[in-house]
Amino acid sequence: MIDYPRHNKDGWQRWVPSWRLVSGLCIAFFGCLVGAAGIAYAMVSVPVIDESATAQNNVYYWADNTQMVATGGGRNRQSVNLSQIPKAMRYAVISQENKTFYSDSGIDPKGIARAVFNMAKGGDTQGGSTITQQYVKNAMLNDQSQTISRKVKEIFVSIKVGAEEPKDKILEGYLNSAYYGRGAYGIQAAARAYFNVDAVDLNPGQCAFLSAVLKGATYYDPAGSIAIDPAATPDANKKRAQSQMQDTLDKMVEYGHLSQADRAKYTELPTTQNPQSNAKLGGQIGYLVRLAKASVVRSGAVTEQQLEKGGYSIYTTFDKKKVDEMEKAVQKVYKEKIDPKKRPEKDTHVQFGGASIDTRTGAIKAIYGGQDATKHFTNNADVTGAQVGSTFKPFVLAAAMKWGVRDPDLGPVQAQDERTVVSPKSLYSGKNDLKINNYDGSIWENEKGEQWRQENDGQDNVGDPPDYMIDLREAMRESVNSAFVQLGMDVGLDKVKESAEDAGLLEDSLAGAGYPSFSIGVSDPSAIRMAGAYATFADSGKQREPYSVTKVTNKDGTLYTHKVEEKQAYTAKVADNVTDVLKTVVEKGTGSNAQLPGREVAGKTGTTDGNKSAWFVGYTPQLSTAISMYRYPDDESIKDRTFLEMFGTGGEKKIHGASFPSTIWQDYMSDAVKGMKVEKFPKPEPIGEVINDAPSPTPTPSPSPSASETEEVSPSPSPSPSDTQTSPSPPAPTESCDFWDINCGNGNNGGNANGGNGPGGSEGSESPSPSATATEGEGDGGGNTRGNTIWGTNG
Repeated sequence: MIDYPRHNKDGWQRWVPSWRLVSGLCIAFFGCLVGAAGIAYAMVSVPVIDESATAQNNVYYWADNTQMVATGGGRNRQSVNLSQIPKAMRYAVISQENKTFYSDSGIDPKGIARAVFNMAKGGDTQGGSTITQQYVKNAMLNDQSQTISRKVKEIFVSIKVGAEEPKDKILEGYLNSAYYGRGAYGIQAAARAYFNVDAVDLNPGQCAFLSAVLKGATYYDPAGSIAIDPAATPDANKKRAQSQMQDTLDKMVEYGHLSQADRAKYTELPTTQNPQSNAKLGGQIGYLVRLAKASVVRSGAVTEQQLEKGGYSIYTTFDKKKVDEMEKAVQKVYKEKIDPKKRPEKDTHVQFGGASIDTRTGAIKAIYGGQDATKHFTNNADVTGAQVGSTFKPFVLAAAMKWGVRDPDLGPVQAQDERTVVSPKSLYSGKNDLKINNYDGSIWENEKGEQWRQENDGQDNVGDPPDYMIDLREAMRESVNSAFVQLGMDVGLDKVKESAEDAGLLEDSLAGAGYPSFSIGVSDPSAIRMAGAYATFADSGKQREPYSVTKVTNKDGTLYTHKVEEKQAYTAKVADNVTDVLKTVVEKGTGSNAQLPGREVAGKTGTTDGNKSAWFVGYTPQLSTAISMYRYPDDESIKDRTFLEMFGTGGEKKIHGASFPSTIWQDYMSDAVKGMKVEKFPKPEPIGEVINDAPSPTPTPSPSPSASETEEVSPSPSPSPSDTQTSPSPPAPTESCDFWDINCGNGNNGGNANGGNGPGGSEGSESPSPSATATEGEGDGGGNTRGNTIWGTNG
């Protein structure tokens, strides 16, 4: 039967197989394949629908392992018959996903070939899925892993389902089992989630939109999902959804499923409602769940879709008592001070944000995200866009102690290496309207040749005349902007930025470091990140990432456990000296409202330009807390929303970090530290050299310019978008924020030009563009926020 080697041939020809042998082997090989496929097909049965598609609740636990809330799972699925699904929805999906649906065998050989080729290259195992395959995967297969064996099983089950089940039943099952985002499984739940209508009432435009969302709600939901991916902003998602929707409508016309006249009615993205929260997720619970949910998804242990199907136990770091205490502290201020009916022009749209972090682990113990997660969707603890003002100054001081100031007699390259570490006793000018210099003594100028003068809050000179020199400890205590702006220039704004990142601030929350005002808080980190960064100082320079989930489990066991990792961002000498200076702020400076009797506290106040935001960030050895306050409309119907001034808010002449934010901080922390051991901060070792101990005759702080001098400076320079930001707007309030919260608008943005600080504890504000002045202070003084081409105000 097999003549090999060939008996009647000599030499090399004995080893060349005959055509009969080759063809016989090929026939036998393919016959075996067909036989194996036939056996596999015969052995495969059609799984019971919905056995694996029935969702369960997820249970979230407090830090003490008591149950916080059970949510998710089957609460948001309502199956409907095909007759209740508009033909436009059916054909939108068919046109976009699988135009041969009604004629194919349930699989796409070309798509499978592409998937096999990708797998052979080591790429993604997904791809090549028809509507039948997606239906089988969603509603019939328990195993959702993307392995070759599961893919093979999916193919055979799909062929059998395609052969034995009517196409209409498959399409109905797919549309009822698919995930559309916002916790909505099935077309009926999706219609309610996005448009608050029944599926039967969807119009072709809405159907085309929902077919786009099926590609992945993270990137097509107009509400955005920046907590999962910073690229999934509301604006970017709207553009993607609009493009995909229009493409679907065009294909529906091309394939004869929609008339051109009807298609012309739907050229704009349909209006969707805000994501609606479960009633159990009201108050702070919704913010906590979103924060934890985002953390779980980012960990990679569970996908968003898997989490939505339920069955998981999520153990969080949140301390119920501390969460309640923070909410009570904020609500107390609302109740006693904020009265929109009495002061509609001053007290409307007032918002607070807060976060409290364990300094030794990075665990987020409490947050305040807003008044109610079912009404205010943006998590104010996670993202606001509100600039931090003078609470940024400690990072400047840390940079001066870590790297030192540059030698003015050296060139820019050598000066990077030849530096002098700074002591808190170093002297800098606290003169108002101080002309800011580069490190080498030359006058700083922007690209238009315009100079920068730093204004102090109230236009007051701070320090001893005639040079008004003041040491850095006192400059921090009184929040003197001119001193820290010049210090930042001497250190280098690149090092100031690096210092902030080392402490734990995210790069995309920092403004461009191209203007002197960078040193006084034109950036907009979240309350979570600010509390975490100050925790780095509290624990002698050890930096840890803030986290909200300790572990995730399901019926199969533990899927994820958080591991605390730390790095030494600063030496203990640097961090402890920063803490020692910040203690002065609380003991006898702008942060005196935050004192906790019997405990050591370090912290810093901050206020921004136009009195549009105010902060207090402070810490004890065990707990670091940040509180922010600002005015920003919730109403999305208001075009060009922006931060509003707070002059007169709460009956106060001016809101600053030393007022409501520090009051809330003190009220919350007084309760939060009860039961904690009374600890002292480490005694700092002496550090650095005293800079400018003998006032130099040059450069002499310039007096306020005359009118003619002012006129010689051209109008406010036009800053580049990367360096400035005029009243940054937070993203549309949706299920949440930035980094920590999924499905929430996250505002990562640049910053405005910012200014200085005045004496007597008065905190000022940031100027809206890096052209002007910067004034800041903290306390009772009312800061003048006048702006012209060479002045700026910030605090």
